[in-house]
Amino acid sequence: MVEGFKENGDLRPEDTARKVEKHGEIDFKAFQMKRAHAEITRNRIEEEMRENHPMFDRPLFLVGRESSLRRMCQMIAHSRHSYDQNDGQHRKNSNKYKQFHDLLAIITYLDWAMVLVTTLSCCSMLWESPWPLTGENLIFNNFYLQIAEYIFVLVMSFELTVKCIANGLFFTPKALVTDVGDILTIFIYITSLIFVIWMPTHIEINSWAQLLMICRASRPLRVYALIPHIRRVVVELCRGFREILLVTILLVVLMFIFASFGVQLVGGKLAACNDLSITSRENCTGLYDVKLFVTRLEVYGKNEAMHPSIIVPRVWTNPRNFNFDHIGNAMLALFETLSYKGWNVVRDVLYIRHGAWAVVFIHIYVFIGCMIGLTLFVGVVVANYTENRGTALLTVDQRRWHDLKARLKMAQPLHVPPKPPESAKVRCYLYDMTTSRWFKQTFAALVVLNSLTLIIPWNVSEERDRKKSLLTCTLFSALFNILFTLECLLKMIAFTLSGFWQSRRNRIDLIITVLGINWIVFHFLFQLPAYFAGGISEWKRLTYTYGYLVVILRFFTIAGRKSTLKMLMLTVVMSMVRSSFIIAAMFLLVLFYANAGVVLFGMVKYGQAVGKHVNFRNGREALVVLFRSVTGEDWNDIMHDCMRAPPFCNWHPGLSYWQTDCGNYVGAIVYFCSFYLIITYIVLNLLVAIIMENFSLFYSSVEDQLLSYADIRNFQLIWNMVDVEQKRSIPVRRVKFLLRLLRGRLEVPDESDGLLFKHMCHEMERLHNGDDVSFHDVLNMLSYRSVDIRKNLQLEELLQREELEYIIEEEVAKHTIRQWLEHCLKNIKAKQNNTLGKMSSIGSTFAFPQQDVLTKGVFLTEASPDEESLQGERGSGKKKASRGNSITEIVTEAQKKSVKRGADKIKERRGTLRQMQMGTYDELEEVEEDEDTDAEVRRSSFEYSGSDVIQMSHEKQLEDVKTWWTLCD
Repeated sequence: MVEGFKENGDLRPEDTARKVEKHGEIDFKAFQMKRAHAEITRNRIEEEMRENHPMFDRPLFLVGRESSLRRMCQMIAHSRHSYDQNDGQHRKNSNKYKQFHDLLAIITYLDWAMVLVTTLSCCSMLWESPWPLTGENLIFNNFYLQIAEYIFVLVMSFELTVKCIANGLFFTPKALVTDVGDILTIFIYITSLIFVIWMPTHIEINSWAQLLMICRASRPLRVYALIPHIRRVVVELCRGFREILLVTILLVVLMFIFASFGVQLVGGKLAACNDLSITSRENCTGLYDVKLFVTRLEVYGKNEAMHPSIIVPRVWTNPRNFNFDHIGNAMLALFETLSYKGWNVVRDVLYIRHGAWAVVFIHIYVFIGCMIGLTLFVGVVVANYTENRGTALLTVDQRRWHDLKARLKMAQPLHVPPKPPESAKVRCYLYDMTTSRWFKQTFAALVVLNSLTLIIPWNVSEERDRKKSLLTCTLFSALFNILFTLECLLKMIAFTLSGFWQSRRNRIDLIITVLGINWIVFHFLFQLPAYFAGGISEWKRLTYTYGYLVVILRFFTIAGRKSTLKMLMLTVVMSMVRSSFIIAAMFLLVLFYANAGVVLFGMVKYGQAVGKHVNFRNGREALVVLFRSVTGEDWNDIMHDCMRAPPFCNWHPGLSYWQTDCGNYVGAIVYFCSFYLIITYIVLNLLVAIIMENFSLFYSSVEDQLLSYADIRNFQLIWNMVDVEQKRSIPVRRVKFLLRLLRGRLEVPDESDGLLFKHMCHEMERLHNGDDVSFHDVLNMLSYRSVDIRKNLQLEELLQREELEYIIEEEVAKHTIRQWLEHCLKNIKAKQNNTLGKMSSIGSTFAFPQQDVLTKGVFLTEASPDEESLQGERGSGKKKASRGNSITEIVTEAQKKSVKRGADKIKERRGTLRQMQMGTYDELEEVEEDEDTDAEVRRSSFEYSGSDVIQMSHEKQLEDVKTWWTLCD
């Protein structure tokens, strides 16, 4: 039972147990064999296809399989960044910039080049604009925009040609077109190529040329197919399309029911005359006088007869943004209401036209459709995304492990210098004072008080109104900056300058403190020279701006003074990092809509929402409008302005879209509704869900944590003691001292055999081949050893960890046996040398022939190569980590060598005793008769005095195994 106990805490049956008795144990070798078998089967099928079908794996049925052209294209298409972690010369730099290396290695160099070219091409498209009317910013009139377009098409042609020759177009093992992303790539290339060849100069509304321009606007989506992480976001989102579609159908049916009821209730009954004094449609004719107002407020003189006015015709019309005259307009009005935009306007109009009972209709829809239906839709989208990512399918233990890895990733070394020696009493006193709790809380309070000085504006006009108040605030701020300077000086004395500079927080504090001292000098000391120079007003405006910026920067440092706030800020940063690919995907989609909006609504006339600051005149303005629409700010009003059509705009047949101020009725509905549905309802809610998921790390209870904050803090303190140089990494030989100092959950148990301790040290040695190990390397290793990996790890990670632990166990066992054999051989050699000295003294007494001594020397020289071979195996095994010989073979081979050496020694002793004619010769036993006879029962001659003991006792073996680590050092 004890033999089956492993370091990770589980007790499992032997490998010979039946499958039903293994209780969830995973045979990772079986999985590896299945994977290898599947790979072999795939390769075999490919080879059979190559043999039976000569045209298989021949790109375009023209290029040979082994042609030099294809090999060159494969080299270009498949080359990617890689760095050797085992290279000792560059290992430290590789570890320092590991994340950067991993980012470069996610795609090939050719794909990185295409990402760069596509990004530059998208940037050039932002400068395309139908404004001004001269057309100088249209692509067919701008030479520089044409250069960017030609470069994109040429580079993409080269990329697709190289990949097609290297991998084939269709039906090859690594074909160019295999999924929807590749089809999108071909579509973007074809539309760009047709546009470059055609380059239309006359583009009417709703023409094929305008459709080609809209398809060309999809160029930013090319990045989706290039970067696998962004593609994975889209795939995980679209994988649950069935459930999203069902909820969408439910909402559409709900809107159809309420729209049908609205058509029957108020269809054709919402229209009214623009002259409020007319109540019937028959009298709504002629002209009437309308006053002009610059404000809706009740100001003096608003109702006077001399107020300016204009004459307009009377019109019987529906409300501007909605009506229920037919089912299409009714459903559009209810879709706008679904976003809580304009539903109060609908309510007010219904109340005015049909009374209070009609208001119940819209309230019921808002409650059922918006508060319940829309929440259900968002919940299904988030749940499907988390399930497709695998997060929602994790068990409780796996979820805890997932949170623990994220928490360990946020943990960083403390960078606290060691305590000064006791001889430096002043430094010791200052060290204890600056690291005390009251000192930190005092200066945290000073940071808050410093920020309170901004309760009044810091500007010249405020100085004229409240000079004493502003002067008091600036004086207090200057005093606080002096105290912060004193804090930095005390820390420099206590920690030394190099120790102070090791902490990033101290560096930031020092920089802000220097800025604060500069502000004091500029604001208070340089006012007199500025006054005599005649620019006191401009100088004060500059120093006031400089001053409040320093105060704001100082306020951000409060997060580093409180561990809870620091963890919260790290959680925010980690959330942004983990959401970076979703943010990138959302931005690329918004960029596509911005380019399409310029083509559709680039010259639409100004209206209620579209104006000087809200328009689609170019891509940059369109991006601003769309980011505003993401928040739901008047997106429906912008849509109705872009739906403008004749006769409410200037248009006649034959005009290009930049020559008219009309919009696109159908295009506006599809454009804005799809944008709001995809971006706001889906992508933005996914972003919020991921951020909330990351914040669960901060708000998780202690019971749900595999490692508490106290355990991580304890490790940080011990690491700070061991990492004296504060380099965020330590030599691997110091790991054993760090492990012995740990307490709490991470404490290494003091077992009788110490196998866990050996395995942990060997894992660290194996990680970087004996080089320095980082803070997170040791912390991650401890986290793996402190949990039950079969409960907490997912399958793929569990297989990798099981294999690693198996290799470590085998290597440690081999290393232990080699150390024991080396120790035995050293003892035997020492005894042989001792025996040789005794034989020499006996030979001088009994006059032995010189030949026997030489024979004995030959025996010793023949024994040494075996020992050297064992040492060579040991030295090479550390680097190669060979698993060629099993433990049983090593032990058997060692026993055979030991028995052979014992037999040779006894034979030589017999020859020596014959020459000496000693009586003990006949009493020696034959080694061939009983090789297993214990050495202690054999009779020893007086020359060897027990040196022929070949096999060690059980207690001696146990003692050697216990001390193998000491011998290794």
